[in-house]
Amino acid sequence: MNSLDRTAGIVVAFAMAGAVTGCSGMSNQDKNTAYGAAAGGVAGAVLSGGSVLGTAGGAAVGGVIGHEVSDDDDKK
Repeated sequence: MNSLDRTAGIVVAFAMAGAVTGCSGMSNQDKNTAYGAAAGGVAGAVLSGGSVLGTAGGAAVGGVIGHEVSDDDDKK
């Protein structure tokens, strides 16, 4: 991996983290879904060499995992 790819990945990760912090009105489950999707998207992009399908698939799987690991606060 060259330095440009690594730098771009780091920038994307920080941009996603910054976007998620602006969602203060979300429940814990919603936040975990967003965190999981962001992490899964980055992981999918890295593992697939930047493939759009790999990035989207990673985001989808990460979002589902993030959603399922936490309880829904609204249902209590």
